[in-house]
Amino acid sequence: MGLIIKLLIVVAAALFSSYLLPGVHITGFLSAVLLAIVLAVLNTIVKPILIFLTIPVTILTLGLFLLVINALIILLAGVIVPGFTVDGFWWALLFSLVMSITAAVMDMIFARS
Repeated sequence: MGLIIKLLIVVAAALFSSYLLPGVHITGFLSAVLLAIVLAVLNTIVKPILIFLTIPVTILTLGLFLLVINALIILLAGVIVPGFTVDGFWWALLFSLVMSITAAVMDMIFARS
């Protein structure tokens, strides 16, 4: 049950973020659900590999390079998920930040155990 709630929170955060940002487009609820699943898979498999490969740059930038990795994951999801497009790197970075903040707030409100 907790996994479904987390998935729905990410879906709602993605839809809200795409509504706020004109450079991010999600065509419908099904695309948002698919986006949430793809982001979960990419964050589980690809993101740790990217973090490991960029440890020196991440240390040099005091962790700010992780924002770049998040934006790259969003851009990769834009290539994989039909119905989800991002107009560029900066929109992906902003989408990542807005979606993370929105999901964290919604998680605090709805996913209390």
